[in-house]
Amino acid sequence: MCATLCFSTNDVAIKFLSGDYPLHQIVLVRSVFGVLLTLAIFIPLEGGLIRLKTSRLGLHILRGLCVVFANMCFFAALATLKLSDAVAIFFISPLVVTAFSVLFLGEKAGPRRWLGVGVGLLGVLVMVRPGMAAFQFAALLPLAAAVGYASLHTLTRKIGVRESASTMAIYIQFTFIVVSSLIGLGVGDGRFAGSPDPSINFLLRAWVWPNAADFALMAGIGMIGAVGGYLISQAYRSNQASLIAPFEYIAMPAAIFWGVVVFDEWPDAIAWVGITLIIGAGLFVFWRESVANRDIKASLTVPRHR
Repeated sequence: MCATLCFSTNDVAIKFLSGDYPLHQIVLVRSVFGVLLTLAIFIPLEGGLIRLKTSRLGLHILRGLCVVFANMCFFAALATLKLSDAVAIFFISPLVVTAFSVLFLGEKAGPRRWLGVGVGLLGVLVMVRPGMAAFQFAALLPLAAAVGYASLHTLTRKIGVRESASTMAIYIQFTFIVVSSLIGLGVGDGRFAGSPDPSINFLLRAWVWPNAADFALMAGIGMIGAVGGYLISQAYRSNQASLIAPFEYIAMPAAIFWGVVVFDEWPDAIAWVGITLIIGAGLFVFWRESVANRDIKASLTVPRHR
């Protein structure tokens, strides 16, 4: 629960900064401070720098790229969508994991879980509103983010992870630093900026030197995100996913709270229907997994590793 609140704080801060800075710059500063905190506190707690040694470097990089893709899609959506809408659509990810586990891992899912997946997808359609005047392309970005996280989750379930929470977290942060630096070198001069779409402009805006308050905010969410990543990794390493995952859904009321208090955003009637369908379907699928006693290894990474 603490980890989810950390991630929710991270989301609202990035949305707050999205009108002034490029996404890759925010992510770079955030990740640098996240790495520093992990090296200073979490790595020593788990045995020191020897924890950085790994025989699964390729897996760490692949996992990191999945998280980077998912985060970039989700954060870009925040520049356009209401915070509550983006979070609700993203929560289709546990249902995508169920589908991927059947398609790629040969696992079995009963008709009730498939019904849950179908209801969740119906909720996404309600939220995205295809064919309606209210449709926004940015609404597809949290859906892409959910697929990215589901790919990460499915990959980890297939291969298995036996390394510490801090090791998994720091390699993801390193991947963020490398990718955001490369994006900055490629488009950071702003030559592709100026799109009327807020999400695209958030991705392509020129780098600017942040003022002291904004830099402190970027550094702060980096440290908050590092704490959240460590806590959620520890939770999933020590318990079954079906026990831990439902607590992540406190992100939904948190997103509604932040949206109302910070951005004066309140979900409309259609959004409430979609939120109810998606969250209800996700919790139902977790409940069915618990009933079926599916012993998902707790050493998995979490869909919301941000």
